[in-house]
Amino acid sequence: MLKEFKDFVMRGNVLDLAVAVIIGGAFGKIVGSLINDIIMPLIGLVMGGVNFSELSITVGEAVVKWGAFVQTVLDFLVIAFVIFLIVRAANKMKKAPAPAAPAAPTTKECPHCFSTISIKATRCPNCTSEIK
Repeated sequence: MLKEFKDFVMRGNVLDLAVAVIIGGAFGKIVGSLINDIIMPLIGLVMGGVNFSELSITVGEAVVKWGAFVQTVLDFLVIAFVIFLIVRAANKMKKAPAPAAPAAPTTKECPHCFSTISIKATRCPNCTSEIK
């Protein structure tokens, strides 16, 4: 059973997925810091010194932190946009399949009677002219 588990873990796609999850988590932290520490304070400054992380509405005893939700939505939008750019760049880097080479002709035209004949013919079967 341990050998099967080792084989499963050592497959390339499992390792690639693990690396992607780790890098994605780190990237999420970077984007979170960008939103929370740079973008939202600037937006708050433009809106008259509003601190979005503290914006909330109290409904009964429940506190709805809608400012934190706005920051989370911005996190998502920035991450989605960056992923879009990465996928777009990867798609552009993929080479388009080369067009197939045109097939070699199998027929030609007799220069004397202009009928279609085999490319290997040395004499036209229609006018009996010699073809060079």
